[in-house]
Amino acid sequence: WSQVVSEAEKIVGYPTSFMSLRCLLSDELSNIAMQVRKLVGTKHPLLDTARGFVYDSRNNLQMRGLVVLLISKAAGPSTAELSFQHDMVSGIYSSQRSLAEITELIHTAFLVHRGVVNICELKSCDGPLKDMQFGNKMAVLSGDFLLANACTSLAQLQNTKVVELISSAIGDLVQGIYYENSKSSEENCLTDDIGISRWKEQVFLSHSALLAKSCQAAMELAKHSAEIQDMAFQYGKHMSMSHKLHSDLQPFVRESSSDTIAFSLNSAPAILHQEFRGREAWLKQIREKPCAPRDNCAWLKRPPHRCVCVFQQLQEVIKAGKGVTSAIDLCRCHGNRALAALERFPPSEARDALANIVYAVTRFP
Repeated sequence: WSQVVSEAEKIVGYPTSFMSLRCLLSDELSNIAMQVRKLVGTKHPLLDTARGFVYDSRNNLQMRGLVVLLISKAAGPSTAELSFQHDMVSGIYSSQRSLAEITELIHTAFLVHRGVVNICELKSCDGPLKDMQFGNKMAVLSGDFLLANACTSLAQLQNTKVVELISSAIGDLVQGIYYENSKSSEENCLTDDIGISRWKEQVFLSHSALLAKSCQAAMELAKHSAEIQDMAFQYGKHMSMSHKLHSDLQPFVRESSSDTIAFSLNSAPAILHQEFRGREAWLKQIREKPCAPRDNCAWLKRPPHRCVCVFQQLQEVIKAGKGVTSAIDLCRCHGNRALAALERFPPSEARDALANIVYAVTRFP
């Protein structure tokens, strides 16, 4: 994956790891960063989010902007925009580069907002309450700042259709994250009836909509036809679905790690296992596991040491069923649909790079 991303970055002209650098080095965000330093030594998740921006060894954070740049280069200029080719650098319009930065800023803002913790669910081992309250304030402030900068830059593109597309993607993100959080309450954590169809709808809202609509918006900025815009949308949608499935599968397919990797019972392999096993039988199996903690929600999000045995047992049960192989098949199905959308673009290095990204997330040991 790292090699695929590195080669793709060379094609678009510069490392997308620095895509948000202009915003991150602004005076306002520098002041926020100074305040965030006060959280050092606490257990607030905003610190882990901040570290992830600096030490992103898996190159996942900047993937969305990179895809927007690659698909812009793969499509090239349309016949309607031939007179504006002087505005292109490495085959990409400046407005499309701005859009890639906007996409990353929006994604980063929501990552930061996800770091807000529920004060009501905190325990004494989580640290002083005042630290958590301060961390929440900083997560809201810094996330809002990034989102405001993204919206300002979006308006400067002066394209109403692009504004409409990205605004609707922000709405999808809010809806998807709200749905996730509303189904994580203590009474619903293990009883929420979610099938793979509902899972797909939820993942589209919270993970795929931003990339899919950003890819379509990039085509709109270059005045490409509705057909090309739709193909770009389909690539963004299905590639990001494959990426999410690949992520959900990691706890079940990694062979090198001897440690138990935390997973969610709302991940794709677990949901598909539930559909094969039967919902009532699966819920009974979960509840009858020995050592199961009383607070199931806290266990699912951050399993305490005493419950690792339960996690390992459930992980082995899912591995032994059909859920994992079905999730792999679904991942490859979405990957194939993404590759099919690429067939509408002319052969190029950028198109090959987009295909390689799909291959990277659909390859399993």
